[in-house]
Order: sequence, then C-alpha cells, then structure tokens
Amino acid sequence: MAVPKKRTGHSAQGSRRSNWKATKPETTKCPNCGETVLTHTVCTACGTYKGQPVKLADKAAAAAAPAKKAAKKSTKKAAPKAEEAKVEEAKTEEVKAEETKEEKTEE
Repeated sequence: MAVPKKRTGHSAQGSRRSNWKATKPETTKCPNCGETVLTHTVCTACGTYKGQPVKLADKAAAAAAPAKKAAKKSTKKAAPKAEEAKVEEAKTEEVKAEETKEEKTEE
C-alpha cells in the first residue's frame, strides 16, 4: 500500500483544490404556474412535472377525467343495473300513459 513520505503542505493542497468550485444550480420556470423550479424536478408549488400531475391527489383527478376506458369496464359489471334501469323506465312510461288515458276520459 502506498504511503506518502511527507505531508502535503497547505499551499499544494490549495493549488490542487483551486478548480473545485460550487456552481449555481440551473433553474427554469414551471409551464403550469410560472414559478422558478430546479430543472428535472417536480414543481413544489403546483406538483407537476412536464405538464403532468405528480401528486397522488392530482393523479386521481387526472385519471378520473378520461372516463371512456373506465366506462367500458363498468358497463360489463353494470349490465344488471342497466337492465333494471330499463325496466324502471318502461314502468314509468306505462304509468304516464295510464295517467294521460285517465285525463282524456275525465274530459
């Protein structure tokens, strides 16, 4: 194992570290809310990244918006409910028809 014979002096140590500098972080503006944000990170103000919601609550709201796919799946499960709704509509139409017949006979 290599062991140095003498200590490194303060001047040599400083010369070696002269190029080791802190840099200013890159920032951009959030396209959604306009707040200054570090690049490649989620906006802390609105919770979006590249225009997509990242927070769990926002994801749930965004997932509920395209309900076309969910509607297809729910129609299979809701088929008995749909039949019940049709039966109820038919009953209400019959009741309305009977009421109109009664009104005509009363006149």
